[in-house]
Amino acid sequence: YVNIASRCAGFIEKRFAGKVQDPTLWAADETLAKMRGRKMEIVALFEAREFAKAIRLIMEMADGINKFIDSERPWDSAKDPVKQTELHSVCTRALEAFRILTLYLKPVLPVLAANVEKLLGIPELSWEDVDKPLSAQNTIQKYKHLMTRVEVKQIEDLVAANESALQADKPAAPAVAVNIAPIGETIGIDDFSKLDLRIAKIVHAEAIPDAEKLLKLTLDIGSETRTVFAGIKSAYSPESLIGRHTVMVANLAPRKMRFGESQGMVLAAGDGNGLFILSPDEGAKPGMRVK
Repeated sequence: YVNIASRCAGFIEKRFAGKVQDPTLWAADETLAKMRGRKMEIVALFEAREFAKAIRLIMEMADGINKFIDSERPWDSAKDPVKQTELHSVCTRALEAFRILTLYLKPVLPVLAANVEKLLGIPELSWEDVDKPLSAQNTIQKYKHLMTRVEVKQIEDLVAANESALQADKPAAPAVAVNIAPIGETIGIDDFSKLDLRIAKIVHAEAIPDAEKLLKLTLDIGSETRTVFAGIKSAYSPESLIGRHTVMVANLAPRKMRFGESQGMVLAAGDGNGLFILSPDEGAKPGMRVK
């Protein structure tokens, strides 16, 4: 977008005393007419908060104008005294396109738009100005850089500095002593294979008012749902569990409790300092067997 002005404003300012070509010579330009005709479409996108779509549409038009400049090659015309009228025409139409693009971009780049208004010697742009072309009453000023390209290295440096700042501000985690229980009695593979461990999705969880430690969980294990009473009330709120996946012992004999029947057991780890239910890796589905 900015390239349009940087490639053409200097020729108008130096070769033609800052005056664009008479609008009657290019007022019917088809490309400029199509650009003006997109006004209501762009307004509607902004009003609908479709900012990305609006910017893409504006940049498509900018790409078209840059291709026009590439094909007309005003830098070559500037070297040929016979082609000064052609040079004047190409640069004038390019700057008029730049004016229209600036108007369309003003809602998101107001400071840049204000600088462009000074460059083009025009009053503050508003939507009603789309049909008010540049004229000889406007004096194009000497071009000054409007934007600076951001290089990849600059972005990398910014990210690195931000990460360093975050690490510096982050309080050190307090050391927590872990009470490691001794390893249990050795068993054979046949003993382990008796356990039917399944991936379960917690579809509902609720506290039991009369139970100090228990939560009532409804588990989806693929082929059916199970009710399990788990002693994890001190570590989890019911709301935080709904939708999570965990691991349960599916073939544990049901246990009658005064709150109802517990139809299995969810697996959790703990050492006295905390309690943590086991969560499978992403991709595990309810009913899958843990092997």
